[in-house]
Amino acid sequence: MHPTSPDVDTPTIVVDIDVLSRNITAKATAVRTNGLQLRPHAKTHKIPEIASLQMEAGAVGLTVATIGEAEIFAEHGVHDIFSAYPLWVGRRAADRLRALAAGARITVGLDSCEAARATASSLGPAVGDIEVSLEIDSGHHRSGIAPEATVEVARAATEAGLRVTGIFTFPGHSYGPEMPVRAANDERRALAAASTLLTEAGFGIVHRSGGSSPTAGLLDIAASAATEVRPGVYVFNDAQQLELGRCSVDDIALSVLATVVSRHEGTKDIPRRIIVDAGSKILGGDRPAWTTGFGRLLDHPDARITALSEHHATIVWPETAALPALGSRLRVIPNHVCVAINLVDSVTVVSDGDVVTRWNVAARGRNS
Repeated sequence: MHPTSPDVDTPTIVVDIDVLSRNITAKATAVRTNGLQLRPHAKTHKIPEIASLQMEAGAVGLTVATIGEAEIFAEHGVHDIFSAYPLWVGRRAADRLRALAAGARITVGLDSCEAARATASSLGPAVGDIEVSLEIDSGHHRSGIAPEATVEVARAATEAGLRVTGIFTFPGHSYGPEMPVRAANDERRALAAASTLLTEAGFGIVHRSGGSSPTAGLLDIAASAATEVRPGVYVFNDAQQLELGRCSVDDIALSVLATVVSRHEGTKDIPRRIIVDAGSKILGGDRPAWTTGFGRLLDHPDARITALSEHHATIVWPETAALPALGSRLRVIPNHVCVAINLVDSVTVVSDGDVVTRWNVAARGRNS
């Protein structure tokens, strides 16, 4: 269901609160059943009302990417926040972290001896107020250190006065066909190796954090070295999760409501197509090579979004189906929902097809 009232302008991001709530409850239950804790990544939604639903469902805290995101959610009552990012903490960042730590438990990530020393120096007398988690590279090969380097970095951090209480990783290479299981196994091995080395060196590692949305459902306490997981996309799901087989159409809680503004039956050389008013400025431009287009249509699985301009989406329509009429409305699933949500100031919330409220994307643009 989706709102059809002309009072709802397009394009607009629509969140089905019934599907959203079901996704939140299902993930919380699954993680708890597997003996793990859930610390959702709030960079996906950036919305305090959704964070509240996640905390009410049993999340132990939130994950964020930036200090700015942490500030927003701390203002809205979240008291345990982990910035899962290798921060470089200068004077201004240290001032903000000290302010946050006055009212919440704050953990930051780092992945080098240099970052540890810089963080400690910038924090000054408050160096003991912030917890530190070391980022481990488990195969994504972005940031993070190899497990065998963790003891050196942990020693540098401890000598500088920081409290090293955990390790974390992001198995981002799970985003690809047939990759989630491999990435989950890579995560398990990397966290286990780093944890063993740190324990043998005398470090009390309490938290071992992992789990992207594609892998979080593949972990259990018997097979995982993690104590908690940090999925984000699961609250909404998106076209990538759909094409990876990590969700079904019924699990899609967010779509972009768009209007058909142009239609063409096509010719021998030009395909049948429609144009909707949702382009890259609301869908985002992500298109991994393995995806089938720049998003999917929620109610028309055989249609393909073949091109995006800033305000146009070109959709090639199946030969066996009638082209939608001009002015009709379609629900577009973004490829990468985290990007889409950061492009709007607010979202329309619906239940059973009726608009019930609007939520502000409070942490939008808080990139530092």
